[in-house]
Amino acid sequence: MSSKITVDAPLVILHGDEMAQVAFEKILDTFVTSRLEIPLVEIDLSAENRLVTNGQVVVDAVEALKRHGVGIKNAGMTVNRAQLGELLAKHPDLDGTKLHPLATKSPNGAIRKGIGGNITREDIQFRNLKVKRPEWVDRDIVVDTMEVGGIKESFNELSRATGIVKLMFVGASGDPVELHRREVKKGDPWLLATNDLEDVKAWAHRFFQRAIDEKRDIYLGLKDTVISGYDGVMRAAIEGIYDQHYREQVEALGLAYFYELIDAQAARLVSNPPERALWGVPDNTTGRKLYKLVEQLKQYGIPDRKAQVSISRMSAGGGDQYGSFNAPAEEDGILKVIVDGEEKHARHVRKGDPILLMSNDHEAIKDWVLQVFRDASRKSKEVYFGLKREVMEYDEVFSTVITDVRRELAEADTSPPSFMIMRPSSQLIKMITDPPRNALYPAQNLDGDIFSDISAALGGSLATASSIIESKDGTMLFEAPHGTAHDLYLKYLESDGKEAHFNSSALLYAVANALETLGEREENPALVDYAHRLKAALIDTVDAGIITGDLKGKTNAPESETLVDMQGFLDAVASRL
Repeated sequence: MSSKITVDAPLVILHGDEMAQVAFEKILDTFVTSRLEIPLVEIDLSAENRLVTNGQVVVDAVEALKRHGVGIKNAGMTVNRAQLGELLAKHPDLDGTKLHPLATKSPNGAIRKGIGGNITREDIQFRNLKVKRPEWVDRDIVVDTMEVGGIKESFNELSRATGIVKLMFVGASGDPVELHRREVKKGDPWLLATNDLEDVKAWAHRFFQRAIDEKRDIYLGLKDTVISGYDGVMRAAIEGIYDQHYREQVEALGLAYFYELIDAQAARLVSNPPERALWGVPDNTTGRKLYKLVEQLKQYGIPDRKAQVSISRMSAGGGDQYGSFNAPAEEDGILKVIVDGEEKHARHVRKGDPILLMSNDHEAIKDWVLQVFRDASRKSKEVYFGLKREVMEYDEVFSTVITDVRRELAEADTSPPSFMIMRPSSQLIKMITDPPRNALYPAQNLDGDIFSDISAALGGSLATASSIIESKDGTMLFEAPHGTAHDLYLKYLESDGKEAHFNSSALLYAVANALETLGEREENPALVDYAHRLKAALIDTVDAGIITGDLKGKTNAPESETLVDMQGFLDAVASRL
């Protein structure tokens, strides 16, 4: 007779790439299929399979999650141009000019939008981790951002009618061409932003020359994978100038140049600041937030972290930048935004200027605010929203919805949690320098992406945080917030699998969360108990000082630590079940 726990409901498994996938397969073998009789709906979301299926597997993943309700997603690669070229060379039958965006872009936004889910990230409640406070006071780090263009000079408003937003372009021919259209409802916010590519290039010249004059290492951060037609255009222009005019001088002076996605770079620099650097963040909305944070940290530093931080990220609805239309202008001309047949805004653009049109859904915003208040009330958390409402209609709608939801809860005799609305820059500073013991920080999509990575890095690593995506209809997707660990995967391959250094805590916690949810929904006490024991075994393993290399020196008793590889850590957890 089998001693396995029987589970009736299927669990959706979304596979990923590289070292994270190696770990995921071992976790599923050790803690799921060997201990549970459970139907698994497995979908290969690896970068190669997304390409080969022309993005169909992303659609399949959304449908499976909506049908079955609970899933686990592993980290997957978002390919850059070089990697895409390699994959196309491997599959010569594929026509690179006819690929659907889902074939090459990150599937995360499409999945969140497809299930209408918002993200909550919070620290795993490890008791034996004491993160060393990074030394920030008097660090000679300067954030440099553009003063013009972008969302700072956007046109944004609330739709006055339900209808279609059309982005039109009038070029040399004089004939209007439709670039993009999307449906909006009355009250939905939308925004058009552009950047003058010549301004971007001028900033790049000043930025690199400043680094040379002041002899600073150079850091540049953008979100070019997700917003390739906007941030990607700026990156190409900036790095083209670097290669042509400044690389030789920088290298001759012994200075270093680093490019990284802005969320990962912000996490790395805030948690491990260099002695001296020039940090370029061309997007002035993000750049101003990080400038204010860095100036605060240089003066006052980061206090010892005694609070667990939770961040709720508004990723449903229109997705803001992550669901935007973004592309460079093909020629000089005029952009026009037409809403329900009425011209709302027009502006000149020049060839190559990056264009971004984004929107959000009023009802999705309301669902998110309700979710935030529900989560905060359930866990007795204070809520700190970050909105730039006084200067942007786009953000003002969030403020209005918060007030409306609060009133509805009060009328229903449901007490909303304590909350405060502040500017996003103040929200970020409070989260890092003055967090209350139990707080929830709701943020819009891009801010939430950056803020959550910073918080996770300060809490230990992305491998010590959990990520939950919840939709209005109850669909739950659990994931680890870290990436695929490309560098560790290369070492794994080079050693023929002998060097497997990867912290699988976040993936393991995601599995336990998913099993707990399944158990609660089908009223399966044995499964709920197993999920609780799995979480306890994970936390007890770290309590015993058994850790992977990324946590070396971060426990309360570094002299008693036992460093193990990925398999050793999983074996230690399994032995405690």
